[in-house]
Amino acid sequence: MSIEILGMIATTPGSESKALTGPVIDPGYVRDFARAHEAAGFDRVLIGYSASSPDGFAVAAAALHATERLKVLIAHRPGFVAPTVVARKLATLDHLTGGGRVAIHHITGGSEADQHRDGDWSEKADRYRRTGEFIEVLRRSLTSETPFDHDGEFYRVEGAYSAVKPATDAGIPIFFGGLSGGAVEVGAAHADVYMLFGEPLAAVAGHVDTISAAAAQHGRAIDFSLSTRPIIAATEEEAWAKARRIYDEAKALQERRLTGDTLSFAAGRRGEKAAVSADLLQQHAALGDVHDERLWLGITKLTGPSGNSTAPVGTPEQVAEALLKYYDLGVSKFLIRGFDPLGDVIEWGEELVPLLRSGARRRDEARELLPA
Repeated sequence: MSIEILGMIATTPGSESKALTGPVIDPGYVRDFARAHEAAGFDRVLIGYSASSPDGFAVAAAALHATERLKVLIAHRPGFVAPTVVARKLATLDHLTGGGRVAIHHITGGSEADQHRDGDWSEKADRYRRTGEFIEVLRRSLTSETPFDHDGEFYRVEGAYSAVKPATDAGIPIFFGGLSGGAVEVGAAHADVYMLFGEPLAAVAGHVDTISAAAAQHGRAIDFSLSTRPIIAATEEEAWAKARRIYDEAKALQERRLTGDTLSFAAGRRGEKAAVSADLLQQHAALGDVHDERLWLGITKLTGPSGNSTAPVGTPEQVAEALLKYYDLGVSKFLIRGFDPLGDVIEWGEELVPLLRSGARRRDEARELLPA
C-alpha cells in the first residue's frame, strides 16, 4: 500500500474562517494554488462541485496546464451530462495534459437545494442507482474497443463508442463517496476509491470493514481516502491556540453572513436533511469537541452538516502520526484542505507532507518484514 496525498483547489480564496474575496474566478490564484500543491509534494487536487460553482473540467484544465506532475480529481454529479459524453471529456483531457493525471469523483447525495438549482428533483435512492448505472456506462465507454448497446433504468444508448481512450493503462480512476445503504451498495460495486470524512478512528475502521466486505461480494478490492483539515504549529499549545483563533474567525464570519454583510463558506444548511456522512460528523461533534486525543470537531459543530470539517491539531509530527493511524486501518489516500487554503499548503509542504510519506514508508517496510 502506498500513500497518496490530495489537496483541494478553488478559483478564489476563502474558507469557513476567511471571507470570499475577489472575482469568482481568479486565473492567477488558480495557477498559484495548483503550483503550490505541486511544490509541496501533493499528488492530486480535488476540484469541487456545486450547482453555482465554475465548471470543474475547465478549472482542472487550467490547473493541469499550470503544472507538470500534479494530478486532478474532478467532482461530478451524475444526472446532467450523459456518461458517454463525460467519458470522452475525461479521456480527451487526459491526452491533452500529459496522460495519467485525470480522475473523477462522483457525488450523489448532499444538498437537495443544490440538486434543484440544476433541475434535478429525483429522490436520493433513485440518484444512487443512477450513479451506479452512470459509472457502469462511463467505464464501458472508456474501455470498450467496439460499439456497445446499453438499455438500463436511467440510460439507453445504441452503438455507443469513444474513439478516444485514457492516455495510459491506469485509465481514469473512479472515486465515490456516501455512507447511506444505497451509497455503500453502489460504491462497493463500482468505485476504485471510496472517500470518507475524517471521523474518529473507530468509526472509520467500521466503514472500511463494511465497505470492503461489500466490495468483496462483487469480487473487488477498493481503496480508501480520508478528508480532514489539519491545523499545525511549532508546539501543541500553539496549535490549539491557532484552532481557537480559527473558530473565533469562523464564528464571526458566520454571524456577519447571517446579517447579510458578507458571503462565507460556513453557510450551514441546518434546515435541510443532511447526507448520512455529514450527519455522522454532527453526531460525533455532539459527543465532544475532541476525539482520539487531537481530532477537533469545533468547526464541525459550528457550521453544521457541511462536509469535510474535522481537524487533527498539533505539531507536524503529532498530526502526521494521528493521520497515519488511519493508514494502519487501510486508508491510503489523504485529502487535506486548509482554513488558510494557500498558506496552509505551503506550510504543509515543509514538514507535514514529508512526515506523512516517511511514516507511511516505514510502515510499509515493517509489513514486508512480517512472516507470510
